[in-house]
Amino acid sequence: MDPNQPLGIFDSGLGGLTVASAIKHLLPNERIIYVGDTAHLPYGDKSAASIVHYSEKITDFLLRKNCKTILVACNTASARAYSQLAGHVGNKATLIDVIEPVVNFVVQKYPSSKIGVIGTKNTIDSNTYPYGIKEKIPSAEVVSMAAPLLVPMIEEGFIYDDISNAIIRSYLSGETFRGIKVLILGCTHYPIIKNQIRKFFDFNVEVIDSAAIVARYVKDKLESQNLLSGKRNNAEDMFYVSDYTDYFGKVGQMFFDDKINLTKIDLWK
Repeated sequence: MDPNQPLGIFDSGLGGLTVASAIKHLLPNERIIYVGDTAHLPYGDKSAASIVHYSEKITDFLLRKNCKTILVACNTASARAYSQLAGHVGNKATLIDVIEPVVNFVVQKYPSSKIGVIGTKNTIDSNTYPYGIKEKIPSAEVVSMAAPLLVPMIEEGFIYDDISNAIIRSYLSGETFRGIKVLILGCTHYPIIKNQIRKFFDFNVEVIDSAAIVARYVKDKLESQNLLSGKRNNAEDMFYVSDYTDYFGKVGQMFFDDKINLTKIDLWK
């Protein structure tokens, strides 16, 4: 592989833009090709077979775009499809998920804290975070809860308002998360409402989002494989969606300096 090949990133929608933005700030020389499967979001309520099918189609598209690395910037796809994708990709590209970097970070920094996790139904049902944490720290106390309304809420633009505050409160105010010191945002959409969540806990809980953690992990992985782009890539970053949504472009502009160029693709025929 050539260091100047692009870096592929995909998510069920716009959530992965949080990770893409963090990578772009940390690695400005890298060219990004992003795919948001907005036609099928949210992945959290889909069957595992459907998630694998969508993920493989998107991965094949990114391979055709000659990506050197493919980041599964979706916790649900990372939890349900990563092992199948690893076999599917083989040695054609480096495959990275968003769960392992966060697990490694949390167990190193908060080994004795009560840890909470919120995510989509699929991510929580997979037990990927509790299993990963307890594999490294068997005595760890990990509590989790599915929060299925958060992704569609964010995708529809309900943030920093009474509706989003009420939904956040309904998930986090029960007994499950009483006494937690750390909360893992187990979905790349959730950093968009990170400050609302921090405020709910009166800023007394460390809220962990994956964006900066995964960006550093990607940098380390590329460095170890001598695949970091050594020069500024003048080619334009590309953003693909499987269905147009007005809010996708608005959020993209929040995370990237210029208006992003969206192209609709149909990978399902």
